Formats: sequence, structure tokens, C-alpha cells
Amino acid sequence: MNAIFARLRLRISARTRLTLLYTGLFLVCGAALIAVMYVLVLQFPVASGSSLSPTELNSQIQRCEHEQTLKGPIPPDAKKKCIALYSDAAQAGAAAQRVATLDNLLLYSLLTLGCMTVLAAVLGWFVAGRILRPVHQLTAAARQATEHTLSARLALQGRHDELRELADTFDDMLDRLDRAFGAQRQFIANAGHELRTPLTVMRTSIDVFLAKAHPTADETATMCTEVRRAVEGAERLIDALLTLARNEQAPAGAEPLDLAVIVEDCIDDRAGREPTPALRLHDAPVVGDRVLLERLVGNLLDNAERYNVPEGTITVTTGIDGDTALLGVSNTGPQIPSDDVERLFLPFTRRDDRIGHEGFGLGLALVRSITAAHGGTVTATARREGGLDVEVRLPTPDQSARLAATESSTSASPSSSTVPVTSSASAFTSSGA
Repeated sequence: MNAIFARLRLRISARTRLTLLYTGLFLVCGAALIAVMYVLVLQFPVASGSSLSPTELNSQIQRCEHEQTLKGPIPPDAKKKCIALYSDAAQAGAAAQRVATLDNLLLYSLLTLGCMTVLAAVLGWFVAGRILRPVHQLTAAARQATEHTLSARLALQGRHDELRELADTFDDMLDRLDRAFGAQRQFIANAGHELRTPLTVMRTSIDVFLAKAHPTADETATMCTEVRRAVEGAERLIDALLTLARNEQAPAGAEPLDLAVIVEDCIDDRAGREPTPALRLHDAPVVGDRVLLERLVGNLLDNAERYNVPEGTITVTTGIDGDTALLGVSNTGPQIPSDDVERLFLPFTRRDDRIGHEGFGLGLALVRSITAAHGGTVTATARREGGLDVEVRLPTPDQSARLAATESSTSASPSSSTVPVTSSASAFTSSGA
């Protein structure tokens, strides 16, 4: 029996359930109103006196006395008996009229309630359909939406109620999905294009080597060197792509670190490279993944060195500003239009857009991705005299603990849970958009 009811419950549409709910509420409220009205009328006291006017009452009493006179001598209490007789008759008539009135009231009320219940059901059906119309539009748009067709939007008009908010949220979700899939396709296309370059170099080197009838040892060594260099370039690109994919999640090996110490270690590893950075280091404690943060600092230094000018300078600073740890890298270099600064954070974007330039255009994209994975922000500003100022802000250990506690309490609340929309490429592509 329970299975049958459960199956019937699943087959009943939301519109039917809303109609039944409206009709049931109307029926219950109407029945309660009739019951209250019936009880109030039932408790209304019956009139104890006659409904006749004093003149009519005296006329009836005189008539009764006259009839008593015709029957014989008038008894002393004839008048009292006539008055009592008419009083009893009046009360009996009032009681009978009261019972008939209550019966008619109940009958007509129930008939009216039945007719109005049917009307309420019809009106409830149309009202429920109108209320659920945005839901049907949302369902149709969701069915039409695929990875390649995300252009459909509800664009619901009308008052800003719950359904309008739901429709707007759905449109926003489609916008984010559209951007995410577009960024993913663009990222895959760029990655494929970049990977094709070292493969083309290797194929060309091997074809040239095989075309020679008797290659010498030097030619063999040259071919092997070119192939090795191309393989190393492909490895660097794949390593950068894996780092981007890894940064989509929170760092797994987080530990207390100091940005000043990380900068010093990276400078030591780059000993002998020009220009030598000028250091202004102060304690900048953070909590994060050492490998990722070293990659962040290394990418900033590589970017500052690669896009510099002869006899240029690089300045690295660390410190604390409130609840954030600061890392700043400034370098001299060519003039950069302010409008192009934000574009530099996009993957596979180079300042001069030359494919043959050393690097893959992933340096600043990796910096922003690693910073976002650690809950921080990164900004870049074009210097008036040329070059770039890049500033990374990461939460200190105390701030990280507070943010973690806030996220835990938020995720534990069902009413505040959200589902982020990300993809393996859009997470870091959209961060620079």
C-alpha cells in the first residue's frame, strides 16, 4: 500500500499538488467558517417574549376573554391563562423557526462551500500554472543547454520575487558555464599550438638528419642536441600545465613559511644571472605549499629578467601589511600600455605575442593561479618609466586560520552551501580575464 501511494505521489505533477493544496486550504477554511457561524447562531438565545405588538397582544387577549365569556362565567384567572397560552405558543413558534433557520443555514452554507470549492480548484489550477511558468521555462532552457549551445537565456521579466531570483541565478550560471567552456576550448587550442612547436622542431631535425646519406658524428650530435632542447621545452610546458591544473584545488602540503626565506633561496639558485635583484626583505609569514610558492617567486623573477632592458634593475620586497603578507617584484623594461597589463595574466599571452620568444606565456598565469590557490591576490601596474610592478598579497597564518574557520562554518550550514562552476582551464583563465 505504501508503495502504491509513493508511486502515485511521484506521478502527481507540481501543478496538481499546488491545486490540491489551494483547494484543501480553501475547503478547510470554509468549513471552519461555517462551523464557527453555526455555533454562534446556535448559541444565540431564543426570544422569551411574543413577537406581537402591544396593541395586537391586547386584541388577542380580549378575544380569548370573549371566547371564555361565551363558554360561561369568566374565571378569575382567565386573563392570566390567555397571556400564558399565547406566550407558550410564541416561544414554541420561535424555537421551531430557529431550528428551521439553522437547518437552512447549514444546508445552503454547505452547498455554497461545495460550489466555491470547485471554483477554487479551477482558479487554483490556472494560478498554479502561472506561478510555475518560469519553472517550465527554466526546465526547457536546461534541456536545450549543452556544452556547445549555452546561449539560451530566460531573461525573466516582472517583479523581483523568488522565481525571478531563481531565473536570474540560472542565467548567471549559464553565463559562467559559457565562459568556462569557451576558456577551456581556447586553453586547449593554445596548449595544442604550443606543444606543436617542439614536435615540429624534433620532426624537422630528424628528417634533415635522415635525409643525409652519411651523417657525421658532429651532425648526429647536433641533431640530438636540437631534439633534446625541444624535448626539454615540451617538458617545461607540460610541467607548467600540470601546475595550473594542480592549482585548481587548495594546496595539499600547506606548512608555515616565510616569503623572505623563499626569495633568498630562489636568488641563491639563480646565482650568476643578470641583473642581480636588489632585495628589501622583511619577515612575511604565510601558510602554503613550498614548491608552489617557490614556483611563484621563480616565475616573477624569470618574467622580470626576461622582459628587461640592458643594464636594467630588479627589486624584490617582502613584508606585512595588516593581515596580509606582501611580495613585490619590480623591474625596468619596455613601456607597457596600461590596457595590456591585465591581459598578461592570461595563459599563453606574451607581451610581444611572438611565438619564437623564449617562454610559453604562462609565467604570470601561473603566478595568479598559485596566488588564488593560497587565498591571495596579485596585481600588476605598468611603470611610467617602463617595466612592471607586480604585488602579491597572501594571508598571514592568523588570517588563514580565521578564513578556514569561516569556510568550515559556512560549509556546515546547508542554507549557505554553494556549488562553484569551474573547469580545468577556466579556473585560471577567468582569473586573468
